[in-house]
Amino acid sequence: MVTLSSKSVLLRLVAVTVLALGLTAVPAQAAPSGSIAAARALPLGSTVTVAGTVTTPSGAFESSFFDKGFAIQDRTAGIYLKLKADLDVRPGRRVRATGVLTDSSGLLTVVPAGPEAVTVGRPGSPVRPEWRATAKVDESSEGRLVRVLAKVTKPVLNDPPYGAKLFVDDGSGELTVFVNTQTRIDLRGFTPGQWVLVAGFSGQYDDHYEINPRSQRDLVGFPA
Repeated sequence: MVTLSSKSVLLRLVAVTVLALGLTAVPAQAAPSGSIAAARALPLGSTVTVAGTVTTPSGAFESSFFDKGFAIQDRTAGIYLKLKADLDVRPGRRVRATGVLTDSSGLLTVVPAGPEAVTVGRPGSPVRPEWRATAKVDESSEGRLVRVLAKVTKPVLNDPPYGAKLFVDDGSGELTVFVNTQTRIDLRGFTPGQWVLVAGFSGQYDDHYEINPRSQRDLVGFPA
């Protein structure tokens, strides 16, 4: 488990979170043609072409997503690409893919016909997770990288062979943090009442939303 001992660091993070979550909302605008947001607005079964920066390592969520895909994000939105083949991509790579919009247990995804439908480009600048309240990790954030600062509400719940669950709440509503087996994230030491900083992919499973951290660096615990 990654821990930080300085209370001042935690206080600064709380201040940053409050400021970030308290920003004035920007009026909704139409998604640019060809953007991921525009693709997400189309009906299931549509064939779309999306391009963006990779935000999750390929295959990192295989234990619960049952594939070796990965997520991409542009300035408008993010989306997960479901692939049987491991293209061995890491966050920061530019990718363009053509596939069919599908629903995967509640999560909107793009399913390319195969590796030949995905073009992997050069590395670019990594995508930074956006701050969210735990209750605002929802449909509006699905597919994006997000970050929350919250308290652990329950003991870790192991869910083999898929992974394990950590439950957190910043006061706005409880959120599931799903840790996939492939990430090898160590949840020992995380206890109820402890503050944690969590980053990862904003996903959905069935009727609830969750954050899927990518590596140990996405979970930082503070002493209770």
